[in-house]
Amino acid sequence: MMSTQYNIPLLMEARQCWDRMETFRRQRQRNMRYCYGDQWGDYVMVDGKKVREEEYIRSQGSEPLKNNLIRRLVKQVLGLYRAEDTPLRCSVMQPEEKAYAKLMTSVVEHNRRLNRATELNSRMLEEFLISGLTVQRKSYGMRNGVEDCWTDIVSPSAFFFDNTSTDCRGWDVEMVGEIHDMRFDTLMSAFAHNEQQWQRLTHAYAPTTYDERLHEMLYTCSLSRVGEMDFFRTADPALCRVVEVWYRRRQPEYLCHDRYDGTCYRIALEDKQRMVDDVNKMRLESGREMVRDMTIDTHFRITDEWRYAFLSPFGDVLAEGATPYWHGSHPYAFKAYPYVDAEIHSFVGDIIDQQRYTNRLITLYDWVMRSSAKGVLLVPEESIPEGYSIDDIADQWARFNGVIAVKTRNGAVLPQQVAANAVNIGINELLQTQLSFMEDISGVTGALQGKASTASVSGTLFRQQTHNAMLSQLDLLDTFRDFILDGVSKDVRNIQQYYDRPRAIASRGDGAPVVYDPSIMRSIQFTADYVRKTAEVEG
Repeated sequence: MMSTQYNIPLLMEARQCWDRMETFRRQRQRNMRYCYGDQWGDYVMVDGKKVREEEYIRSQGSEPLKNNLIRRLVKQVLGLYRAEDTPLRCSVMQPEEKAYAKLMTSVVEHNRRLNRATELNSRMLEEFLISGLTVQRKSYGMRNGVEDCWTDIVSPSAFFFDNTSTDCRGWDVEMVGEIHDMRFDTLMSAFAHNEQQWQRLTHAYAPTTYDERLHEMLYTCSLSRVGEMDFFRTADPALCRVVEVWYRRRQPEYLCHDRYDGTCYRIALEDKQRMVDDVNKMRLESGREMVRDMTIDTHFRITDEWRYAFLSPFGDVLAEGATPYWHGSHPYAFKAYPYVDAEIHSFVGDIIDQQRYTNRLITLYDWVMRSSAKGVLLVPEESIPEGYSIDDIADQWARFNGVIAVKTRNGAVLPQQVAANAVNIGINELLQTQLSFMEDISGVTGALQGKASTASVSGTLFRQQTHNAMLSQLDLLDTFRDFILDGVSKDVRNIQQYYDRPRAIASRGDGAPVVYDPSIMRSIQFTADYVRKTAEVEG
């Protein structure tokens, strides 16, 4: 249900997490440009003005050339990941529950096929290689007439988390969240459940009052930097901004056990007098022995729970509550690499400098070749006919079918072109060096790319070289697999929670369907892991 209160402190805390990731978002955008071909988009200072490198090179009469090596290396790692196809399995602690582990494995495989996990994982790995951070969201609902557990990719540009954490597993994160830009009718269907809520949302997101409320809140919170505006304002004025925040809250409470009826419940500290002390006093005053042994026992503790809130850019609480998931956490699975001292560095970011220098060498090589091929045209002044200027002659000379009229008086010298062979200044050697650096830094060597070996290399040596090249990518790929396991673990808990009635699950291939019975499966603790090549796959 939508609350009627505001929570500006929580909104400001989420904004601080968002601002701390500004450097990451800029780096991700730059890595994305280089990976997909826009490799001359960096800005340089020329005469006190910032211009794009592409524009500056063209202003100097050259053409900015590029050879996108980064994309080839990214596709090679993606192909390596797809080729391995490491299967997942669920396991249990008790030997008598082993048959249920096979059943849960079949259910998880069915859910992954339903979500097109192979394609999703490849795209998330591509994001992981480009930015060093990949995020997915787990949920349950109805889509395309199917009610099941779903996995969605979340753009790191719209995601934020408490990056003051230092645990590479993300276990010490205190806040995560996501920026949503949605249409007004989508907003209404998600948060307006009665006429009062509809009117409140209409007023909160009305175009006539939106800018006024936004500037008033920014002034109240002493926010004046232009860079902070993207947290509150959408790029498209037709969309509505909603901030989803998940945060951990620790607070004292009492765990109560009523021995009269055997119920257990939690109460806040301020409710103890009314709900425990007064009730116990009333029962003791009744004087009956059987009632004296039926008092309410209490145990003080500090709770640690995840809560959520959907906020407008003005702090309006659209929805809030404790996490509804049995896994007791937020719905996101995310992984940052390598996250040493909270630093995020990507595969693509490590090789951008080599790509830039390679592009410069190619552009320089092209300029040298064009200059040496064109040479210079010498035109004696006495051979220029009347009515012609030197610019007219230059224009005709540049054409493939140009005609130039000249005067042929006695002793007149005809125009002639002076050209010389390009001097070898070592561009080829530098280019080969950079290409070698690209392979060495990325770890994607020629053996891993499938390049043909020389005749002097034996098959055994080539296989060893390929194996060593794969080892250079092992840390990156295993980190990504760990991220997939985090998501599958939440899938398993969501399946146990939301599969509330028996259902038939299709098996892989032509196998007979299996029946999932929640009355049995909900009480079993499962863990997910990969089946390694050295492991024996049961069944």
